[in-house]
Amino acid sequence: MIIVQVKEGENIERALKKFKRKYERTGIVKELRARQQFDKPSVVNRKKMMKAIYVQKLHQNDD
Repeated sequence: MIIVQVKEGENIERALKKFKRKYERTGIVKELRARQQFDKPSVVNRKKMMKAIYVQKLHQNDD
């Protein structure tokens, strides 16, 4: 359960923003989308590998 402490006199929009940020960090939505369909382990591994290659190329360009 996500609990957001709201200070006295705090704006409701600000409290909602805090809630949304905490909710996003938990990764619930990402997990739900991933569970909607089955991906073969080989496909998952390939995606991880491609992402790792992409990130590595990004870091090489920074140098």
